[in-house]
Amino acid sequence: MTSGLILWCLEKIRVAATADDLHHVLRHICEAYQVAHAVFHATDTPAVRAERPLLILTYPAEWVETYTRRDYFKIDPVVAIGRAGFLSLDRSTIDQKTASSAKFFREADEFGVGRHGLTTTVRGPSEERSLFTVTSNANAVQWTRQRDACIREFQIIANHFHQRAVISTGLRGGYRPLPLSKREKQCIELLAKGFLPKQIAALLDLSESAIRLYLCSARRKLQASTTSQAIALTLSLELITA
Repeated sequence: MTSGLILWCLEKIRVAATADDLHHVLRHICEAYQVAHAVFHATDTPAVRAERPLLILTYPAEWVETYTRRDYFKIDPVVAIGRAGFLSLDRSTIDQKTASSAKFFREADEFGVGRHGLTTTVRGPSEERSLFTVTSNANAVQWTRQRDACIREFQIIANHFHQRAVISTGLRGGYRPLPLSKREKQCIELLAKGFLPKQIAALLDLSESAIRLYLCSARRKLQASTTSQAIALTLSLELITA
C-alpha cells in the first residue's frame, strides 16, 4: 500500500500553482526523506523551445551560480546520461575517472551538493523530458539502504512533480487527453492508492486480465508511457483523487 509519507508529498505537489510553490515542495521533500538536495530539470519541452525551459532546485546559490556561469550543463554526466536514459541513475555508476568528470564532481562536493545521488528520467505525453534528482551526504551504507527503500517512491514523486511543473508553468502547450471511462478511472484511482491489479480485480469483481486491459487503455488515452506517469497525469488533471 502507498505510504503516508509519499501521499503527503504528492498532495504538496498537487496544490502547487507556481514555480515558487514547487521550489518549496522540493524543500519539503528533502526534509521528509532526509536527503541533502532535490533538483527538477526540464530538459526538453517541445511546446516551449528553450535550451533550459525550467530548473527548480535547492542547491546552494554559490554552486548554482558557478554551474551556470561555467555552463556545466554541457559537461555534467548526470544530465548527459539522464537525457538519453529511461531508468533511474545512481551517481556511483557514472565513470568519474576522466579528467573533466573528476573535476566536476570534486567541485560539486566542495559546495556540499551531496556525495551520492539518484536521478530519475521522466518522459511526458507531449514529448517533454525532465530529470528529477535527490542527493545525500550519508555514508555509502546508509545511502544504499535509503536508495533501495525509497527508489520506487522517488520515481513516483518524479512523475508527479513533472506533470505539475509543466502544467502549472505552461510548458505543456495544448495537451488534451481522451476522456477515461468509469472503469478506467476506478482502476487508476485504486492503483494510485496502492492496490495491486489482483486486489483491484477482487474489489471490482472483475478478472485481473480485465483490470490490466483497463489500465492499458487508460495509459493509451492519456498518452502515458508508464503507469506512474498515468497516475500523475490523472491526479494533475484532477480526473481522480488521491
